[in-house]
Amino acid sequence: TSGGPGALVTGKHFVDKHRVQLIQRVSNIAPILDELQYKEVIDQEQYDKIRALPTSQDRMRELYSGPLKASAACKDIFYESLLANEKFLVEDLSKK
Repeated sequence: TSGGPGALVTGKHFVDKHRVQLIQRVSNIAPILDELQYKEVIDQEQYDKIRALPTSQDRMRELYSGPLKASAACKDIFYESLLANEKFLVEDLSKK
């Protein structure tokens, strides 16, 4: 599965291309973590560890340093969740 139109941008995955902006700007991270756990991108232990971090930036960095390195499929699921929970942010970044 490709993750739909827009997930891959010029050979670089959207979540890699916009890593810095996503770390800084994603604020609605709780439902994203819920979805990543539900779809088995992260397990309960990772979920608890990430939820315990103090800021959304720390949580995003933790996602990038672990689960999002695993595979393109994990990035696709994360991208779909971003679309659902941070629609305007994704649209803004897609224009850049």
